[in-house]
Amino acid sequence: MAATTETLTAERILEATEEVLRRHGPAKATVVDVARALGVSHGSVYRHFRTKAALREAVTKRWLDRTAETLSAIVAEERDPRARLRDWLAGLFEAKRRKAGDDPELFATYMVLTGENTAAVGEHITDLAGQLTRIIEAGVAEGTFTAADPAATALAVFQATGRFHDPCYAKEWEQPGIEAEFTAVVDLVLRGLRA
Repeated sequence: MAATTETLTAERILEATEEVLRRHGPAKATVVDVARALGVSHGSVYRHFRTKAALREAVTKRWLDRTAETLSAIVAEERDPRARLRDWLAGLFEAKRRKAGDDPELFATYMVLTGENTAAVGEHITDLAGQLTRIIEAGVAEGTFTAADPAATALAVFQATGRFHDPCYAKEWEQPGIEAEFTAVVDLVLRGLRA
């Protein structure tokens, strides 16, 4: 095993784990494979992640957090809440679609991992619903949206648009007409929120 000159960090381990998962799939990828890819002992990996399950959960969380981080920039913008809501929903749809289409093998792996890590998925959904809540609250404060309970409304919007971000619908995301269907649903949501 070759010694590495770079400091072993959790981030390096997660990057290597993602590559090992891409190559071997979730059923065959091991901590030993990750350590071998990094040129370290498996004990070095275990010092950062106590179990294989903890490592897989961290990779899943990292994958989900990438989408949330991208969308948080839209939430922070100071502009019309209607446009932000439309852009946020489009950004979520595009991010999920890109993950499914750009690397189908890795996407299939992450489908397995998200099934194993329901806590990470729950946190992800809570984070996304919180982002939507902030956009809806801004619209209510501005007088462009009406919502007695912005958090409940945000969750309803998230659920109503699920076909365009829930990975179980991934096979439909490349079908002809999906963009028009997405636009129709978002238009309906925006009309429903109008003050």
